[in-house]
Amino acid sequence: MDASRGPFRATNSVTLPSHGRAHNLSVVLQTLYSEGAMSRADLSRVLGLTRVTVSDLVSELLGRNHVVELGQSDKVRPGKPATLVDVNRRGLQIIGLDLAENSVLRGAVLDLDGNILHRTETVLSNERGEDVTQLVLALVRDTIAAATAPLLGIGAGSPGVVDADGRVLTAPNLAWTDVPLRDLLESESGLPALVANDADAAVLAEYTFGAGADDMILVKVGRGVGSGLMVNGQRARGVHSAAGEIGHVVVGTDGGLDCTCGKTGCLETWLSVPSLERGLTAAADAAEPQAAANAVLETAGERLAVALAPIAGALDLAEVVLSGPTHLLDGVLRASVERTLTARMLPQRPPQLTIRLAKEPQDVVLRGTAVMVLWNQLGVS
Repeated sequence: MDASRGPFRATNSVTLPSHGRAHNLSVVLQTLYSEGAMSRADLSRVLGLTRVTVSDLVSELLGRNHVVELGQSDKVRPGKPATLVDVNRRGLQIIGLDLAENSVLRGAVLDLDGNILHRTETVLSNERGEDVTQLVLALVRDTIAAATAPLLGIGAGSPGVVDADGRVLTAPNLAWTDVPLRDLLESESGLPALVANDADAAVLAEYTFGAGADDMILVKVGRGVGSGLMVNGQRARGVHSAAGEIGHVVVGTDGGLDCTCGKTGCLETWLSVPSLERGLTAAADAAEPQAAANAVLETAGERLAVALAPIAGALDLAEVVLSGPTHLLDGVLRASVERTLTARMLPQRPPQLTIRLAKEPQDVVLRGTAVMVLWNQLGVS
């Protein structure tokens, strides 16, 4: 991971002393997290701080269990061999929750590099509202029980609109309205918790772990449809904490199906996993099943591109990332998005807008919640 990149504009350059010790502690952690294990002397050279200052900062981080000593460096230098230090990547863990899948609530224990160590799941049938809330809290308990190291915190990716305080303002597919999810998670676990829209969590994962562009949109296709935006290397939130909420934007003026939000012809009615699966099931009974199935996917891709074209044009994005079931999104649907975007936007000078699939779509939300906790608790990304 490049130390100069980050969804929160964290860098490895030391600010003025007046900005405080907390900043320098964060910079040490960011440098180690991005660059890997280093000696105190190397940290001193990279950060431009005295060895005494770096040694003092490292000692405090060792005391917090945020940093560990790994043993002697194998570099051949005059004098006593240097001791390497690194972020405590294996000695601390994070709880991640993905609440936006079509028929299951997913939890995971992750290490600080976003690797999933243990998984938990709760199958959803027809639960809605408070019943879903109770299932989420039970999932948290089960996931915490699977942890094997001290926990930094909990990150959750929820469908719908989530404000800066971790309150789910509305999530129609779960029948949630004004649910104080962060407070509920903290009360249940005793751990610091963070909650974001699932697509916002996903774009953080793709940006941090998947080498995403500084200007990109990730479209998350599951039970619903949402997107996360990175603009100039920072996650866009919007005045109502709803940046990227494209699932309930009506695409076209030719009608369509009724949506759970009360409107007709929302993008979600064309592109969500349940909508696509219903369309493909109906296509199987057609006279020419493959042609009918392709038509379903092509139409969904066209509708998505209609929604994306003004966004990509206005923000001059570098890439569109599609995250969801590969068997639905790759091939015909992806090609349809690319073809329709090309037809609806001005010709571009290189580099062209690219349309690709997310690196690890099945885990992108879970890994994104780890990024949220890392930034909140350690100041690294």
